[in-house]
Amino acid sequence: MSNDETPGRLHPAIPPMAEQLKAGRIGRRDFIRTAALLGMAAPAAYAMAGRITGEAMIPQALAQDTPRKGGILRIGMPVMDCADPAIYDWSEKGNIGRLIVEPLVSIGTDDVSRPWLAEKWEANDDVSEWTFHLRKNVKWNNGDDFNADDVIKTFERWLDSKTGSSNQGRFSGLTVKEGDTVKIAPNALERVDDHTVRFHLQSPMLQFPESLGDYPALITHRDFAKSGANLMKTPVGTGPFRLKDVAVGSRAVFEKRPAAEYWGEEVYLDGVEYIDLGSDPAAWLAALGSGQVDLVSQVPVNLLPAVQGVPGLKQYEKLTAETGVARFRLSEPPFDKKAVRQAIQACVDHKRLTELAYQGFGTPGEDFHVSPIHPEYTALPLPAPDIDKAKKLLAEAGYPNGLSIEINCQDALKHEIDTAQVLSEMVKPAGIDLKVNVLPGATFWDRWTKWPFSVTQWLTRPLAVQVLALGYRSGVAWNETGYANPEFDKILDQAQATLDIEKRKVLVHRLAEIMQEDAIAIIPFWLKIFTASTDKVQGFEYHFAREMHLNRVWLAT
Repeated sequence: MSNDETPGRLHPAIPPMAEQLKAGRIGRRDFIRTAALLGMAAPAAYAMAGRITGEAMIPQALAQDTPRKGGILRIGMPVMDCADPAIYDWSEKGNIGRLIVEPLVSIGTDDVSRPWLAEKWEANDDVSEWTFHLRKNVKWNNGDDFNADDVIKTFERWLDSKTGSSNQGRFSGLTVKEGDTVKIAPNALERVDDHTVRFHLQSPMLQFPESLGDYPALITHRDFAKSGANLMKTPVGTGPFRLKDVAVGSRAVFEKRPAAEYWGEEVYLDGVEYIDLGSDPAAWLAALGSGQVDLVSQVPVNLLPAVQGVPGLKQYEKLTAETGVARFRLSEPPFDKKAVRQAIQACVDHKRLTELAYQGFGTPGEDFHVSPIHPEYTALPLPAPDIDKAKKLLAEAGYPNGLSIEINCQDALKHEIDTAQVLSEMVKPAGIDLKVNVLPGATFWDRWTKWPFSVTQWLTRPLAVQVLALGYRSGVAWNETGYANPEFDKILDQAQATLDIEKRKVLVHRLAEIMQEDAIAIIPFWLKIFTASTDKVQGFEYHFAREMHLNRVWLAT
C-alpha cells in the first residue's frame, strides 16, 4: 500500500467537508486536520485538499545533505521525575519518556494526526466508536510482542481515578459517573483480536485520535503496574532508545536500540543525553554557545538578541495556542465571588499586557481558552479596561475600600512572572493590592491546582475542545479553577460530537461566551515560542507543544 492511500471506508463526514472547502467556508488546514482525525491518511488528505484548492499542499523538500548516522545529541532541558507517563504534567517529561515508550498516534509539527503504534483507525458515523488497528511485529525491548493487551491495560490505568491521570478527562467519553466517582464505562474497551482494539464511547469525541498523541498518552507494557509503575526503574518500551542512566535534576542518558529490534525506521543518532542546566535561561544559552549542549528546549524572548549574536546558532519559532493562564480558584475567597473576578478582569489591557510581558511577540487573549489558531475559534468583543467599573464591582462584592490578594507563579518562566507583575500594576488604580509570589518550580507544581490565584502554563492542543475538556470540565484532574458548570459540560459534549466545523464553531463560541461571563480566568496572550540549536543539528522541527520528536534528527560533523 502506498503512503497516500487510505484503506477501508471513507468517513461520510469527509465529502461534505470537501464541499465546504471548495466553497471557501472552511480553511484547507482545518479540512486536512479533521480528515486525518477521521482516518484518512495525512498524504491523502493533503492531496485531496490540493486538488480542491488547486494549490500544492506539501512544500517541496529543500535540498540538504545526506543524513549521517552516529553521534550523541545533547539537549539542555529540565530533567524531572518521569516515573509514570500516565501522570506526566510537563512536556519535558514526555520528551524523556517518549524515547522509551510511544503513543498510538503522533501529532506532527503541522498539527496533523498520523499513525504511530497504531497502523490506522476508523470511526463510525457519529464518532462514538473508534477502531484502532495496531502495528504487527512491534517488540518491547524485553522481547515481548506488542499487542492489544498493552493498549487495554494502559487505558484501564488511565481511566482509574486512583491513578490520578489527566487522561481520565482526556478520554471522558469512556467513563461514567456513579455519585462522586468516575469510573470506566462497561464495555468501553473491546479487544477485537491481538492487534485490534475498539473503543465504545458514552458520548462521541471527534478529538479521540488527536488526544492519543498528547504527551501523557504513552502506551506502557501490560505489566507496567505489576512491575512497580516506574518507567525509570523498569524502562520497558517499544521506542528506538534504551535508558542507560537517569538522575532527576541532573541528566538522562539514552542509547540507540539495535536497528533490527526497532519496528520503525532506523534512527540516525547513537544516543541522546538530556542535561539539566538549572532554572536560569542565561545559563542555557551559555551552555549552547560554548558547545556544552547542541540544542535547548526553549529560549525566552528577552534572550533572542543574544541567540542572534552568536555565530553558528540556529533559531526556531512557532506560533502556538500556549498561554500562561492567570486563573482563579473559584472555591477560595474572595475569588468565590464573580464580581471580584470580573473587577480584576476589568482592569486588564490585554494589548498592553502583551507588549510589556512578552515584548509584543504574542497575540492578545480574550479571557476564554480558545486561540486564534484553533479551528473552532471565533472572536468575541473584549471590553476596554474600565477602572470605574472595577471599583463598582468590588463595592458590590463587599470591598468598597479595595482588597489585598496574592498571585503565585513559577520561577522558570520569565514571561509568566512579568505577566503577574504587570497585572499587579494594572489593578492598583481600582484599589487592589496584588502581591506577586515567585516560587521554585517544585513548590509551585506541588499545589498548582490548589492556589487561590496563580499563573499556570498551558501548552497547545490542536483542537479547542481538547483543552476545554482537560481544564474546565467538571471534576477532571487538571481542572485547576474548580469550575463546575453543567451547561458548559453539556455544550462541550455537543461540540466534541460535532464533525461539521462550521457547526462546531457555533458551539465553541457559546463556550467562550460562558467563560467570559463567568470570569474564570485571565487569558493574557497566546505565545509565539522560540528555541535554538547549534548548526550541526539537522532534521529538527520545532513542535507547537514543545515536544521533541528525534527519530529523524541527525548531527552534521
